[in-house]
Amino acid sequence: MGNSTSRLYSVLAKTLSSGAVSQHQDCLEQLDSAQLDPIDPKDLLEECQIVLQKRPPRFQRNFVSLKKNTASNHRPIRVMQWNILAQALGEGKDNFIQCPMEALKWEERKCLILEEILAYKPDILCLQEVDHYFDTFEPLLSRLGYQCTFFPKPWSPCLDVERNNGPDGCAMFFLKERFELVSSANIRLTAMKLKTNQVAIAQTLKCHETGRLFCIAVTHLKARTGWERFRSAQGCDLLQNLKNITQGAKIPLIVCGDFNAEPTEEVYREFSNSSLNLNSAYKLLSPDGQSEPPYTTWKIRPSGECRHTLDYIWYSQHALNVNSALGLLTEEQIGPNRLPSFNYPSDHLSLVCDFSFNQDPDRLL
Repeated sequence: MGNSTSRLYSVLAKTLSSGAVSQHQDCLEQLDSAQLDPIDPKDLLEECQIVLQKRPPRFQRNFVSLKKNTASNHRPIRVMQWNILAQALGEGKDNFIQCPMEALKWEERKCLILEEILAYKPDILCLQEVDHYFDTFEPLLSRLGYQCTFFPKPWSPCLDVERNNGPDGCAMFFLKERFELVSSANIRLTAMKLKTNQVAIAQTLKCHETGRLFCIAVTHLKARTGWERFRSAQGCDLLQNLKNITQGAKIPLIVCGDFNAEPTEEVYREFSNSSLNLNSAYKLLSPDGQSEPPYTTWKIRPSGECRHTLDYIWYSQHALNVNSALGLLTEEQIGPNRLPSFNYPSDHLSLVCDFSFNQDPDRLL
């Protein structure tokens, strides 16, 4: 294993204790000035596996082929969506009563997160609840060839936790060897004409291989029961922003997010019925192609057991095809204590899809 990888990872193993973002940025600058060379993902994966050697092996999940009889002349674009669980919330606020605190230790949990990302090798990675961006994800993923963007929540609940690592927010990463950034927008979502605590990132990328433009967005809507109308308003605001960015669906669109909304909610219907002609990729795993998975998050809190479908990958069905999607964990794999656990680092499951461009991009919506 390369010494540069080991040196970087040993530095990152010492999680920062300060909550000030400026101090995180100072640390990032120090790491960048000392370690600018790229790292081999195999080396980093080996580092993670050494740290995790006393934990159970990672769950086996398989891709389900969804490709119709449509030929594609380019490599598929792999997109990964994941609410990774903010460290401050996992340890300090979420109260997962069946999850041992030992399973939430950042030194090991971050390796589980990285192992999952390295296993699926996404071309584009969309994350929510990122509160270790500056000291972990940006320095590592940038050296794996990703261009990185982070947009924190204005009033992150992580800041209420003692010894926090700064605010959580949305983060987006794309491989520079595959895409060129054309434009980027950080969006603070509004509801009832008021700015809210929820955010989104929307980036227009150009695919080097095909020359095609597309927009990728990541968001995390307001949580909790009783906030359905609020989420609906946030969704409408996001859709309007995306209509402007995609020139009314002329540019293909992929939207990843933890919507904190079941398919029965109004915000889900707004995305389903939008003029952007969006479909939810994970519906395609169902026998009829019309039903969402039974769950994307499963946890136990003092109030009881929570099993919900809240996470989605939406896509322009007129311009993009879903070639395959990563199957979800089974109830047996998740186990009676649910998530997170020693086996799995978050209370949300990662979603991964392979997309290809439709070969008739000019066909009508």
